[in-house]
Amino acid sequence: MLPVLVVHGGAGHIPDDRAELACSGLCSATRVGYGVLQGGGSAMDAVVEVVTQLENNPMYNAGCGSVLNAKGEVEMDAIVMDGKTLASGAVSAVRNIANPVQLARLVMDKTSHVCLTAEGAGRFARAMGVPEVPGHSLITDYSRMRWEKNLAPDANPVECQMGKMGTVGAVAVDVEGNVACATSTGGILNCMEGRVGDTPCIGCGGYADNKVGAVSPTGHGEAIMKVTLSRLILFHMEQGQSAEAASDLGLAYMKERVGGLGGVVTVDPRGHWAARFTSRQMAWAAAQQDTLHHGLYTGEHFTQNLDHQP
Repeated sequence: MLPVLVVHGGAGHIPDDRAELACSGLCSATRVGYGVLQGGGSAMDAVVEVVTQLENNPMYNAGCGSVLNAKGEVEMDAIVMDGKTLASGAVSAVRNIANPVQLARLVMDKTSHVCLTAEGAGRFARAMGVPEVPGHSLITDYSRMRWEKNLAPDANPVECQMGKMGTVGAVAVDVEGNVACATSTGGILNCMEGRVGDTPCIGCGGYADNKVGAVSPTGHGEAIMKVTLSRLILFHMEQGQSAEAASDLGLAYMKERVGGLGGVVTVDPRGHWAARFTSRQMAWAAAQQDTLHHGLYTGEHFTQNLDHQP
């Protein structure tokens, strides 16, 4: 059963012309991350690697594909958590950083804090030798088009959030049975400057505990925060629910209580995993026992041999 890696590329509505690229990019990143685990790497190494791959792919709302805030700028959040020690690192509202997930790991490894924000996170990045990138390098033509469209007086806010809603994230169990999670996001389109969502908040945008499992969510950050979705799902697992049942219970509660849609990838220390969502779509992929699993719509589950390269 071990190791196992489960990855999501964001919940919401992915336009048809972008769906295939979103799914193929996710599968490619999952292969790379699973290779880390197969090589004896830790769960933390694997989730950081796969999320880095997704941050470097402009198809996703993270890193170089991040959506723009109300000022037309990119602010990003990320979190990592190690289930062995409950060590965690996060960054919020960071700018000019290509890979916020790597900065979050540095917060975990090199400071006594859990989360650094905005300018403080930027100064820490410089102190750690993390290279800054120009802000414009993180802005795609697609993100700018959607930002401009949403500024129109007759803009439909629901339609404008379609296309990129949510985050990228991963959970893993390594050969030693250690679990970890990582999540990264560019936030929500046209949000207020300085808005921070669920991603960097421990228990909301991710949680990992070797005694229970690990979760990485995606969806509307404010809804996820109100129900502390990641920790809620692990609570259900502590009560004896499977990864899949606990994920469904947490998502159902979020929908019923605060009207929030979203999705999660979940794993337990024995290698049982789930990719569940209440949104129209969630691109997901999982690798286990030389098999790659992936899907986009509810009930969709494709498999292929990991040795097979598309």
